[in-house]
Amino acid sequence: MRMVSSEHTVPDSSSITGWYKSSYSGGDQGECLEVARGHAHVPVRDSKAVTGPAVLFSLDGWTSFVTAVKKGQLLLGQ
Repeated sequence: MRMVSSEHTVPDSSSITGWYKSSYSGGDQGECLEVARGHAHVPVRDSKAVTGPAVLFSLDGWTSFVTAVKKGQLLLGQ
């Protein structure tokens, strides 16, 4: 699988609206990402750093990432 890096970031993700955690996120595990709906790109941030940066993915890039995770093609947190 080819990984594409994003050239887009937002330094303070609190300026973006529509954040939500995945239903797959565990309650108190502390390793959650949030995604924001309703934007031209898909903003993603660390749920513990609400004023920290967000990475902006293209829709195709985000879809490829989520698909790879679901298929077990990426090992996260190791």
